[in-house]
Amino acid sequence: MKGKVGKKMGNTRRGRQNINMLLVVLIGFCILAIIEIVYGQAQMKVERQRLELEEQNRQTVEELKQEWRSLRDGSTVVTAESEAAPAASEADQEKEPAKITKQENTAKKEEKKDEKKEEPAPEEDDKNYDMQIVILGDSIMDGDRTESGAADIIGEQLNAKVYNMSMGGTTAALQPNEQYNFATWDSRCLLGVVNGILGNINTDIFDGYAAGDVLDTCDFDKTDYFIIEYGVNDFLTGQIPNSRYLEGGDTLAVDGTHTYTGALEDAVSRLKGRFPDAGILIVAPHYCQVFNGSTFIGDGYSLDYGYGPLITYARGAGYVAGLFEEEGVMFFNAFEESGIDAGTAEQYLADGIHMTPLGARVYAEKIAKIIYNDYAPEE
Repeated sequence: MKGKVGKKMGNTRRGRQNINMLLVVLIGFCILAIIEIVYGQAQMKVERQRLELEEQNRQTVEELKQEWRSLRDGSTVVTAESEAAPAASEADQEKEPAKITKQENTAKKEEKKDEKKEEPAPEEDDKNYDMQIVILGDSIMDGDRTESGAADIIGEQLNAKVYNMSMGGTTAALQPNEQYNFATWDSRCLLGVVNGILGNINTDIFDGYAAGDVLDTCDFDKTDYFIIEYGVNDFLTGQIPNSRYLEGGDTLAVDGTHTYTGALEDAVSRLKGRFPDAGILIVAPHYCQVFNGSTFIGDGYSLDYGYGPLITYARGAGYVAGLFEEEGVMFFNAFEESGIDAGTAEQYLADGIHMTPLGARVYAEKIAKIIYNDYAPEE
């Protein structure tokens, strides 16, 4: 009997051991399954983040190319009918529609003055300045309106009263869907600013921008120097040629004011015609680097969106300045002479395009020196 009982007890112990081993195996499988599920979810999260990052990176260059659109929220959409209509000649543009626009503009400005009567008057600036400067440009001059920005530094260096009409995202040239027609003008490009100063267009398009305030407060006849700084956005759009004229003698089938150099030439000609005694300094686009996310895709020497790299736009600005050299138009080749280049980009450029405070100071001091040497050559 004892033998049978012992044998039975031994079988029971082995059975329990087998059950325990089975439980251990099952628990092990469960743990492995849980680990696999958690790991799989982590992998899916990482992959999802990677895809999102790739999508963000893919959009970066497109966003840079379309920077000029950032301030065009209120622009009028061009209809198919207006696109098909021929552009008005310069003579037609300056006839009755422009005069009517001026009258309407004057009335609207009077209404705005009435609306502001109850507002506290701005503090008078009684500082004794040596000169008056008007700046026409893009975000390079508009992005930082503090004392560390290029415009303020220029004023500081020259003891100048600076009226900054720059607007970020704008180009010198008209966009392909914009027409040079004073009566229907809706572009805030360089040509829009110039024609706003001259009273050729309705200036309501500048309401809400610093440029609109300048138009209401600046006596442009007292201007000693106009600074014209454009080009980076013209290049980044990929839609604005540097010039109508191509190497080899071919000519693009576009109006000159839809090109960078053509727009500069038109603007300088109009400013000189109205303010013959004012100096004009054309500032070329500076050296830039473009990134796709964190990946460098090209710089002002290598990147080409179809009309040449950025350096060709800089040299085009120099060409325009040369056309008016006898009229005292000056040129600053910021691309090659500002000190901003591949070696200093990390120090002087915040994002490959816009400047750090140090970059803005180096850039602005070069501009100020050119103007000072012209203003007081005997010194």
